[in-house]
Amino acid sequence: MPARCRLTGAGPSSERKVSHSHRRTPRRCDPNIQRKRYWLPSEGRYVRLRLSARAIKTIDEIGIEAAVARVRARGGKV
Repeated sequence: MPARCRLTGAGPSSERKVSHSHRRTPRRCDPNIQRKRYWLPSEGRYVRLRLSARAIKTIDEIGIEAAVARVRARGGKV
């Protein structure tokens, strides 16, 4: 399963690891993806989402209803 956030769309990025001798080798940086379960009062059920840590903080600010609306606007299934 890809390391991608359902709300923000954050995915893996690439960077270079620099050794002591200053040789650069590419490496992959995955976002901090967590599985969270939220109660969705409008539908009377729980929803489980794969979210980045930043998206969890965003849901704390805007609320789960607005977050689910954003996920559905992106074409995601909830």
